[in-house]
Amino acid sequence: MNTSGPAVQGLRLIPFRGLRYVPERVGSLAAVTSPPYDVVVRPDGLHHLESADPYNIVRLILPQADTAAARHQQAAQTLERWLAEGVLAPDSEPALYVYEQRNAEILQRGVVGALALSAPADGIVLPHEDVMAHVVEDRADLMRTTAAHLEPLLLTYRSDDDGPGATAVIERTTDRPPLLATTTEDGYHHRLWAVTDPADRAEIETDLARHQALIADGHHRWATYLRLQQEHTAPGPWDFGLVLLVDTARYPLRVRAIHRLLHRLPVADALAALDGLFRIRDLDEPLPRALDALAEAAAEGNAFLLAGDGGFHLIDRPDPGLLSRTIPTGRPAAWQTLDATVLHSALLDHIWRIPDAPEHIAYIHDTAAAVEQAERHDATAVLMHPVREEVVRDLARQGVTMPRKSTSFGPKPATGLVLRSLDLG
Repeated sequence: MNTSGPAVQGLRLIPFRGLRYVPERVGSLAAVTSPPYDVVVRPDGLHHLESADPYNIVRLILPQADTAAARHQQAAQTLERWLAEGVLAPDSEPALYVYEQRNAEILQRGVVGALALSAPADGIVLPHEDVMAHVVEDRADLMRTTAAHLEPLLLTYRSDDDGPGATAVIERTTDRPPLLATTTEDGYHHRLWAVTDPADRAEIETDLARHQALIADGHHRWATYLRLQQEHTAPGPWDFGLVLLVDTARYPLRVRAIHRLLHRLPVADALAALDGLFRIRDLDEPLPRALDALAEAAAEGNAFLLAGDGGFHLIDRPDPGLLSRTIPTGRPAAWQTLDATVLHSALLDHIWRIPDAPEHIAYIHDTAAAVEQAERHDATAVLMHPVREEVVRDLARQGVTMPRKSTSFGPKPATGLVLRSLDLG
């Protein structure tokens, strides 16, 4: 995914003065970090993060109050207080930041900076999923009120050679001592470096100007950036958004599924409505083996795993007539055959008639959490099989967006290692 035209047609990444935690003011860097806001879905997860350290970043990205306006005002006041107390402090000079995540199985490195915003039609930053208006509105009000980008989006691009460029600078930089290093409770080791040398920055910027990027994680925040840019007509800091760019030719990401929790649909009712329209098999297996069965079925066509009644139910081989009646036409075959397309068009819209609204559907990244919540509340969890990255990229190149929450790329950057204040320019 690269372009060879003039530099202005590609990615434009500029340095910024990062806001970072002052280590002496917090218990530990690991204790103040959080997953991205939309991954912290369970109340116990939120409470765990809040109790980990009084300065945990979750108090900014997911503040707790009775109304949305009160929540966002609380986040702004908390940010202002932490800055005044020296809990957070801006770096002395603008920088691009090299960021590394590592565990026993994966190494991911990329560069964090302020990326010039562009519309999807420009073909520079490519979305691959639709967004939900209420989420964009919520994130927009939070960013507007705090005047800050609290967590970077995850964007990917693919380099085409091993010569000079962003990846070369990244790998040289990681030979130096980092600004910070910490290990979070999920087992990932995180390190961050500042790139301030003009030659290094120019090498990164020149390289990225030849490329376009795919939004791997953060569609709602990217849509929020664009909305807030429209509100600020004068050129300035709102023309840029905080991102992490990863070269997946060098550092491939994992693609995981995002599952659906159908709050008001018991499993028995879900299965009864599918009779004659899907093949249904009850699995007397633990979750890992049930997911293996899902993977085998998904290799042959659309397949889903339903849970919530203490067991697992594999549904596959949808009726061709059902698909022809319910799947929209006029889009590529790769889109029409996506599990997410079949789920939303055939199952949710046509068979179960469930509106895509928060009171009816929750989107959950963690498989065990989805099953647990379904069983606890007599609901149905629809477990999905992940989409291959090549399919996501091919559709994005064609300007075709997938149903919302179709994929989860990772590992996602930890929230709280570096923030961007819009008041600092």
